[in-house]
This record gives sequence, structure tokens and C-alpha cells, in this order.
Amino acid sequence: MFKKLLVPVDLGDTEVTKPALEKAVGLAKNWGAELRLLYVMPIVPSTYLEYVPADFETGEKGRVDKELRDIVTGLGLPADKVSTAVRSGGVYHEVLAEASEAKCDLIICGSHHPTLATYLVGSHATNIARHAECSVLVIRT
Repeated sequence: MFKKLLVPVDLGDTEVTKPALEKAVGLAKNWGAELRLLYVMPIVPSTYLEYVPADFETGEKGRVDKELRDIVTGLGLPADKVSTAVRSGGVYHEVLAEASEAKCDLIICGSHHPTLATYLVGSHATNIARHAECSVLVIRT
């Protein structure tokens, strides 16, 4: 069915990430698909740059890479079937760019149940589903 799955990972919100990862791993095993995990690092506003160490971004990327490797180790998939990526920028823009560049055919997003706040401004999952060029599966917590 689908051959390359992309899962945006929020390292700070395992309540949303875990169900999406579990579903993605099950689908990857059933379909023999590749799984790509993506973390999008927020951009530090220029007004804060004087308050963070010069190597802050490099240190954060190293920390994120390690956390992603730890997640990959626990998935139970062959090493050649899992990859990771770290990008910087706006979440939904970077998820869509990664899906396109990596030629993913399914994005599996975790999402909270809608609230009034997300109804008015939208959530990352909503924007991804609305603008993606491939299929999107939204897993609710």
C-alpha cells in the first residue's frame, strides 16, 4: 500500500506522539514500508540570540538527534527501514517540505482533540492535512 511513512515527532508531548508512532510502526511492519521520523526545531527569535550561547543551536540539534535515536531503538524495526530528520522552522511548512523531499506517500500525525483555540486558529495536524500533497492519517489522543 504505502511505502514511505513520515511521522512528525513532538519530543515535548509524548501524549500525542506515542499513539501516532505506535500506529506508524504497525503499518510499516504490515506493509514493509520505510518509516521516517521528523522533528522540527523552532527558530530562536533574533531578539533572544544575545541571551543564548553561540553553540546553542548545535547543542540542541545534538540533543534532538540523540532523543530520536533512542526512539528509533525502541521501535523494533530493521535499521534500514527507519530514518530520522531534523529541520528548523514552522512545523507544518517543514513537515510538508520533508514529505515532498523524502517522497513520502503517507504522513501520520498525532493530534489532540479539537478545542476552541484550535478551531479558531487551526492546529499543525489541520494545516498538514489541508495542504499535504500526499495522504495524511491523523491519530487522536
